[in-house]
Amino acid sequence: MILSDNMDTITIPRRITKNDDLVIMPRKEYEKMFHFWESAERITARQKKAIHKGFREIAQGKFFTSKQVKHELGL
Repeated sequence: MILSDNMDTITIPRRITKNDDLVIMPRKEYEKMFHFWESAERITARQKKAIHKGFREIAQGKFFTSKQVKHELGL
């Protein structure tokens, strides 16, 4: 999702809200963001587990760069 570059946002610190950060943004930008996430495809627990596994493997250096793959394929 691409939000406009000129979107003004203000974050209110937790010490003021006494709970969590409060973010203020223009309604049109909020509605764009809301509709984007509302229409996003839900993922299953199995897909979520696979995504987390992938992140762990990347953090452990268990991946190939596109340059390495191209080299191995002779491209």
